Amino acid sequence: MSTEMTQPKDKQYGRPDDEKIIDFMKIAKPAAIFSIILTLASIFFLVTKGLNLGLDFTGGVSAELNYSQPVKQSDVSKALVQAGFTDPVVQNLGSERDLLIRMPALEESVDNLKAHIQQAATMPNNELTVSKVDSVGSQVGNELYLRSAGAVALALLLMLIYVTIRFEFKLAVGAVLSLFHDIIVTLGFFAFFQWPFDLTVLAALLAIIGFSLNDNIVVSDRIRENFRKIRGATPREVVDISLTETLRRTIHTSMTLLLVVVAMMVLGGDGLHWFSIAMFIGVFVGTYSSIYIGTTYALWRGLNRQDFIVQVKPEFDEEEVHIP
Repeated sequence: MSTEMTQPKDKQYGRPDDEKIIDFMKIAKPAAIFSIILTLASIFFLVTKGLNLGLDFTGGVSAELNYSQPVKQSDVSKALVQAGFTDPVVQNLGSERDLLIRMPALEESVDNLKAHIQQAATMPNNELTVSKVDSVGSQVGNELYLRSAGAVALALLLMLIYVTIRFEFKLAVGAVLSLFHDIIVTLGFFAFFQWPFDLTVLAALLAIIGFSLNDNIVVSDRIRENFRKIRGATPREVVDISLTETLRRTIHTSMTLLLVVVAMMVLGGDGLHWFSIAMFIGVFVGTYSSIYIGTTYALWRGLNRQDFIVQVKPEFDEEEVHIP
């Protein structure tokens, strides 16, 4: 009588047999090494090359130009350079007739600047109106830079407190580490390529923090739920199950956001170009970090089922009473 040899099935822990559990943590160590190298390289470029700060942080002049007929940005930029202005940046404001120019700070009053720009940027047979001339000193720009750094640091601290209260401290530290990783790597790209860093890029960094935190919260919530629900699984298996269950949602969210970012990159003009570049980098880095950095740190710190079980204390302590 022959016996049929059967291969043991993979453990599913209540999941359908046809749904495979992806072993994300199999490459946790190589991913951690890659993240450390990428972070150190970004810090190196930030220290050695620094950020190419825009006029928002270094100070400068900005003005809006309104033409009666469409005009090319290159023509306006060339005319300003010929008039003696240094490194003018010309951007469209929704149409080819409305432009925004930015230049380094000049020792002139606002009225003189307006008249000087009016004379320099006037095109033949094209009426020009100069409006909203603003001049920002280097001291104001430096204060804005410091306040921006403080805003990012405060955001990270508040994220740490929120995730600690909502979930667990190990997951909270992992989430903050992943957010820090996303910011540093994005800044590292801007430092390496010397792309301009201005307020729009800062806004992108804050948006990246929100996007990455949202991913971390979804993963953390599923990890907490599965630790309470699944019996007999190791912490690594619970994390793999949780990441597998949230993978489809993560892909859909990231791809949807990437479509919007690419559309802004192609159609948004110069005003949204560097914002889109920062968001494009941040979406990829944030998706990766929400899978590997936060959860890997929590596992390394000994994340287990007891971290999510509410310990109920007895209302009364029983004591033995001796009756003489």
